[in-house]
Amino acid sequence: MYDIIIIGAGPAGLTAAIYARRAQKSVLVLEKETFGGQITHAPKVENYPGFLQMSGNEFAEKLIEQALNLETEIELDEAKAIVDAGEIKKVVCENATYEGKTVILAAGAKHRQLGVDREDEFTGNGVSYCAVCDGAFYADRIVAVIGGGNSALQEAVMLSELCREVTLVQNLAFFTGEQRLLEILQQRDNVKFITNTVVDALHGEDALTEITLKNTVTGEYTDLPVDGIFVAVGQEPENEPFADVVPLDAQGYVISDETCTLGNGIFVAGDCRTKRVRQIATAVGDGASAAVAACRFLG
Repeated sequence: MYDIIIIGAGPAGLTAAIYARRAQKSVLVLEKETFGGQITHAPKVENYPGFLQMSGNEFAEKLIEQALNLETEIELDEAKAIVDAGEIKKVVCENATYEGKTVILAAGAKHRQLGVDREDEFTGNGVSYCAVCDGAFYADRIVAVIGGGNSALQEAVMLSELCREVTLVQNLAFFTGEQRLLEILQQRDNVKFITNTVVDALHGEDALTEITLKNTVTGEYTDLPVDGIFVAVGQEPENEPFADVVPLDAQGYVISDETCTLGNGIFVAGDCRTKRVRQIATAVGDGASAAVAACRFLG
């Protein structure tokens, strides 16, 4: 029996673990995939207070080290359900069932797909969702980045240093990411920009060789030869397994305010909850808030 079970080992979950262990609570962190969460895919982090620049991996490693130094228990297991049995919460996982007095849901979010035909078929063969992971495979080749937010611009900056040509494809008339990132890209000769455009189709035999683009204003179709595309069109929360015990909005995010408290010993933190800003700083803040609230509940 644990005081607090935390689902997810991203910045929110690990921060919650650090705060809870410093309060002398017994803590179990459950992670199904990557310790550190989505931030491990970020090549550069330049907007976290106190650090001029670091990689997402460096940040994640420091969080994990800090949590482990506080003797936090961490298990690699996928949470399938939360059973609210009153004073006891059961987290049913793929390999075991764990019991705790409270649960902090910090399941995070995953990369959103384009939703076009053959996307799954070409994933790993021309379609990627992570420039840090796969960018080196496209050195001196032609790629496109699909998206216009911070993630897309960061991916494009990294790829422009490796690839012969990078085309940014944005569905809106403008880019929504940081102006500073956009200015960096505008100064690079191997970067092109296409707006008001979506990906309509993917082409190739064993690997992706071309994409069809559709202009959302004129309806015009054009073909763009590429060796690969990097999809950065946002994220979607991973809350579906817990829909019977936590309130979700239409997009699948847990409905919660800044207190991160859902009631009856269940709390939420990070990108999986409703909020206006999803950044490392806000995830860390959520983790601290949820852990403090859980400790008060236990007290």
